[in-house]
Amino acid sequence: MIPRVPMSADQDKIISVHELKFVYDGSVRALAGINLDVRRGDYLAIVGGNGSGKTTLAKNMNGLLRPTSGSVAVNGVSTSEQTVAELAKVIGYAFQNPDHQLFCSSVAEEVRFGPLNLGYPEAEVAKKTELSIEAMGLSSVKDLPPFSLTLGERRRVSIASVMAMDPQVFILDEPTTGLDARETDDLMDSIDRLNIDGHTVVLITHDMKLVAKHAKRVVVMSEGRIVLDSDPGGVFADLELLLRSKLVPPPVAQLAHRLSSLGVPREVLSPEELVFHLMSGRGARK
Repeated sequence: MIPRVPMSADQDKIISVHELKFVYDGSVRALAGINLDVRRGDYLAIVGGNGSGKTTLAKNMNGLLRPTSGSVAVNGVSTSEQTVAELAKVIGYAFQNPDHQLFCSSVAEEVRFGPLNLGYPEAEVAKKTELSIEAMGLSSVKDLPPFSLTLGERRRVSIASVMAMDPQVFILDEPTTGLDARETDDLMDSIDRLNIDGHTVVLITHDMKLVAKHAKRVVVMSEGRIVLDSDPGGVFADLELLLRSKLVPPPVAQLAHRLSSLGVPREVLSPEELVFHLMSGRGARK
């Protein structure tokens, strides 16, 4: 588990979103005035039910979508002044469906495609490709076609292809959908290492168990707005807000709320924390 650290307002802002509004096809409002700063080293989970606007927000961050009004700045420069290719050097984006970004005949070709097209020298492309394949545990399948792999492996290929471009920020949209418990743990361990190594991670998800175990900061979205920006404990302490936002808290959080009258903190995030409070006597009246 990533050590939980307090958020610091002094950290450099790498993405700044100001009064962002976005409307699809001139009529469907997806974002209704978003203000958000993503700082270097953040491990940020953006959560919300279907249609809350979280993926639309993420695509505005990396330039795949452009604001209807308001602004998004990356490293202090408006995305309106940068191309998608320029933004890709800073912000890597792994789609919810990895098959939407896989098209080469082998894993190795897939991973090298990004840095090659960003203009890195061949020797550097080869090094980045090798390191990314190794980091995502794909060495044994590097010569195979991506579509011959399992879903979990294809997700790792999509992330390796982003990693090879050496971005400062990784945006990962529902990276564990369709994976079993072992595949999820393996993938999240790799994502955790990215953050430990200094990369900023933005995780788009509705899986609150994932959030409790891995995120350092959580933004809750509902109907195109941010309704809460807090550390994980602060988010799980507000059970009613989570339910209104169409999010299902993990069982341990629900149990902590039921035991709050006995002194158990509402912000408990793991079974281990719950057991600690119960065994230490903090969760029992004297």
